[in-house]
Amino acid sequence: MLPLVEEFYTVQGEGYHTGKAAYFIRIGGCDVGCAWCDTKFSWDPSLHPVVPAGQILSNLLKHPAKSVVVTGGEPLMVNMGPLTTLLKEHGVETFLETSGAYPLSGTWDWICLSPKRNMPPTGDIHRYAHELKVIVAGEDDLDWALENARKVNPGCKLYLQPEWSKREAILPGIIDFVKNRPEWMISLQSHKYMRIP
Repeated sequence: MLPLVEEFYTVQGEGYHTGKAAYFIRIGGCDVGCAWCDTKFSWDPSLHPVVPAGQILSNLLKHPAKSVVVTGGEPLMVNMGPLTTLLKEHGVETFLETSGAYPLSGTWDWICLSPKRNMPPTGDIHRYAHELKVIVAGEDDLDWALENARKVNPGCKLYLQPEWSKREAILPGIIDFVKNRPEWMISLQSHKYMRIP
């Protein structure tokens, strides 16, 4: 049973899987509290219906989706094991978007770790992350990015993503950072440019 904010079939707009068709499952509940969060409506899980994992699977199977992105909110506030087990039984790729502030649960083909300074990752999630995506709203976030990059495995993809409302001002600094550190890449919220969910 999962507090379901919304589910929809679209194209991934951020990070490594940008441009890939995926079914999004947004889980309710988050106490990380980022001031710039664009999904604050997901924070209170009591505002959203509790839905069986089997119903979510049934909804997914109505679409040609081969990949699922589980996001939030902070999805790891809920045990993701039952949902990901069902998805894997049906051959669906499972992608997680998490701050890492709660213990890892579930079976994932791809883990995007997006650490937040006000509630840092716990446990050893850095070593399991396939992708590190740091939201940049100010220069000090670049230091936060470097701090987290030192903790991930050598194969982890490194991304900096400008906070949407400050993208014009913050992008030049991110571009310079990446040019000086080519192991990093820039993630833009392309779904917002495409005006899709």
